[in-house]
Amino acid sequence: SKMTVKAVNMPCTTPNVYTKVPDGGWGWTIAFAFFFVEALTYGIIKSFGVFFNDLMESFDETNSRISWIISICVFVQTFTAPLSTVLSNRFGHRFVVMAGGVLISTGMVTASFARTVVDMYVTIGVISGLGYCLSFLPTVTILSQYFDKRRSLVTAVASTGECFAVFSFAPAITALKEQIGWRYSLLSVGVLQLSIVICGSLLRPIIIKEQEVVKAQPPEEPTETKYMLENEQTRTSIESIDSGVEITTSPSNVPGNTKAEPKSEEPKENVQILVENDSTPPEPKTKLLDFSVMRDYSFICYAFFGLFATLGFFAPSLYIIPLSLSLGISKDHSAYILSAMAIAEVFGRISAGWVLNKKPIRKIYIELICVVLLSVALFAFPFASEFWGLMTCSIFFGFMLGTVAGTHIPLLAEDDVVGIAKMSSAAGVYVFIQSLAGLAGPPLAGVLVDTTQNYSSAFYSCAAGMVLGAVFLSLVRPCKAGLCHRQQQCAEESAAEVVPELPDDFIEMDIGKSENSGKGCDGA
Repeated sequence: SKMTVKAVNMPCTTPNVYTKVPDGGWGWTIAFAFFFVEALTYGIIKSFGVFFNDLMESFDETNSRISWIISICVFVQTFTAPLSTVLSNRFGHRFVVMAGGVLISTGMVTASFARTVVDMYVTIGVISGLGYCLSFLPTVTILSQYFDKRRSLVTAVASTGECFAVFSFAPAITALKEQIGWRYSLLSVGVLQLSIVICGSLLRPIIIKEQEVVKAQPPEEPTETKYMLENEQTRTSIESIDSGVEITTSPSNVPGNTKAEPKSEEPKENVQILVENDSTPPEPKTKLLDFSVMRDYSFICYAFFGLFATLGFFAPSLYIIPLSLSLGISKDHSAYILSAMAIAEVFGRISAGWVLNKKPIRKIYIELICVVLLSVALFAFPFASEFWGLMTCSIFFGFMLGTVAGTHIPLLAEDDVVGIAKMSSAAGVYVFIQSLAGLAGPPLAGVLVDTTQNYSSAFYSCAAGMVLGAVFLSLVRPCKAGLCHRQQQCAEESAAEVVPELPDDFIEMDIGKSENSGKGCDGA
């Protein structure tokens, strides 16, 4: 039976119990919450540039020192991903996300009273950065647990929250600054981010109770030959029924208890009974952070893909405007290029989710095609020499970026990588590894730009990283297939070793002894 049995009339604080992944139900509420968590985390981070000029004037600092605020924030967010996994496994996703919302709001509100850029490093960089990690990762993890067939599409659509946030928050914050100043505007953003606590309260846990299939054993025929080893001793008795001979070691047939049993004429039946597992056996202690994924070659390749691909995620958003200005394009037209990239990213996320939702399809190969096309887009930027060339490259890059950015973390739940059972731990380790590229990527590109005095070098370096990421992504499926094949071979070898090897004359010796014993009784 494929019927889904769900407990009804339960408070919002109790877990949802299903017999299989619901692909909906309360999961739609989780998707709604994830949309706003994306908007209030990554949406705010991408819109923070509207404060740059105000911070430079207030603190009398350079652009590079102000940019370290977001760099530290993003690094802390990704570097502390394993901590988010540990806390989620220990205290639950709801509590962790609500705590993250409090930290984000606290950091932003405190930053509005900052007097130096170092205060910004601590408040927004460390405190809010930790809050971003605690809010985002558990939300996308529990969303993946509520969906199976629709997982890619729902996650991709819900992740567009950050794209819509960039459209709305940037002009809204700019208009608000003109009325109340940047400090009170930042304070208002912090208060708004406190609504993440409400989103976290909607993350009801999910429990999957699978049904057990019980097969009724068919009635045994009394004339069936049986062999049993008891305490390394073989007991044998012979009972003649008609013209046949039954050899059995059943306790009912030992000397003194030999009774002929009538043959059963009832046909054999195989009966399957579905029984819901209502019992609650003691479950093994859940690991707070399962590092066994690091022994999985397919996950290692996927982690290296994330490490190198991250180098290519940031380049256009950071350098597209300086590149366009260096080509003589006005600031207004440069802003249009960035807006077109964000719009294309929305369509890319939705399109990727729709394609990956089709069955049957090998999702890891679709992701590989998108990464290859993303590399082509990065290589194309340096060849653009005017407005429409950059606009075309930006739209193409934005679309392909959306296909990868909205799916690379949910793909961890696929069996080609680690599977849904290890999704939580794998996501923490995966994002942690990404943090290394997130921290080293911008300085590396900056050094290349300063050395060559050409913004094109930044795009070349990021394209090279994306190509390396595509190489490792192409190895994920072969590694998983090879690992499964080796595990199957080991299982077959173990099963073969369990079967005891009996001597060839074992049965003949016992039958011979039994016949001699029978003849002796007849002679008596």
